[in-house]
Amino acid sequence: MTALPEAPTTPEPPATDPSTTKAPAAEPPATEPPAPRRGRSAVLTLSLLAALLLLSLLSAGIGAYEIPLGDVLASVQHRIGLGGHALDRTAESVLWNIRLPRVVLAVLVGASLGCAGALMQGVFGNPLAEPGVIGISAGAAVGAVGAIALGLTFLGNWTVTVCAFVAGLATVLLVYAMSRSGGRTEVVTLILTGIAVNAFAGALIGLFLFFADNAQITQITFWQLGSLAQATWPKVLAVLPCALLGLAVAPFHSRRLDLLALGERPARHLGVDVERLRVALILVVALLTAAAVAVAGIITFVGLLVPHLLRMANGPGHRFLVPGSALGGAVVLAAGDLAARTVAAPAELPLGVLTALLGSPFFFWLLRRTRRRQGGWA
Repeated sequence: MTALPEAPTTPEPPATDPSTTKAPAAEPPATEPPAPRRGRSAVLTLSLLAALLLLSLLSAGIGAYEIPLGDVLASVQHRIGLGGHALDRTAESVLWNIRLPRVVLAVLVGASLGCAGALMQGVFGNPLAEPGVIGISAGAAVGAVGAIALGLTFLGNWTVTVCAFVAGLATVLLVYAMSRSGGRTEVVTLILTGIAVNAFAGALIGLFLFFADNAQITQITFWQLGSLAQATWPKVLAVLPCALLGLAVAPFHSRRLDLLALGERPARHLGVDVERLRVALILVVALLTAAAVAVAGIITFVGLLVPHLLRMANGPGHRFLVPGSALGGAVVLAAGDLAARTVAAPAELPLGVLTALLGSPFFFWLLRRTRRRQGGWA
């Protein structure tokens, strides 16, 4: 009998519980976490910008022909009409025709690869994803290697670059078309199709190498190793529109990527057109990566490691991660190119080899660290 009076009182807490738990649960995420995270994002952004500026100035001055930092600044100020003074003829030529095009190209290529890596990891929902997964790099390599092996020169010095760019874009469209079924694509199908296309591209590259002569094999090998040694202002202007377009479009999809991280079904319920988002971002990734690979060759691990590091430093939110990865990629490639030019001077290390040498052990450390923290992958 005493249990009956208590029965009406027990439904009352559930009625009041949701209201009391709803208010605190809904308010703190909207107000409290963003404040420290926003401050951390601002600090990281300013740090990356400062590092990029410093590395760019150092890269412009350091080399076989040393140019003091003050002279670099004076020459830049003089060119843009803010005072300063012109350098002697040799220094001006080295700075503006050799060093600065290479610095700017390193920044553009690094930003493109870093941003493309962050987008790929968001689209696939997998921190191990990178642009090469869907065959962009392998396709671009087929275009470049085929142009060299077949002796194509219909666009002069631009033939290899244009063939690499077109082949990279065509490969992505092929992978997407082959993965699409019933009006939609699935992540697993995209990955498996990309693996198959990568294998086929590797076979084509081997076939071209088999029929190439020694001079062509040397040129193909050098291109595949990745380098910015052939940087010129025309190459900068060639990659600039693709890089700026991709880097400008990518941040507008940050909120949808955050919703997609919840899963495809919840994202659809929240109003995200998952298929359209996936197509748009794959095209942006293809544009960024194909342009970067076309002018610099195959440079690995930038798009894989930079988003990893920023996610560890500031969390998984794409509002910072996408532009931050572009900045981080620019910093990494500017530092890598400076090291490639100076570590073994007067020789020059291939940039792609250097990034792989440093990136693969670091990535292995990241894997072990993540596995140890999670207690295994299962």
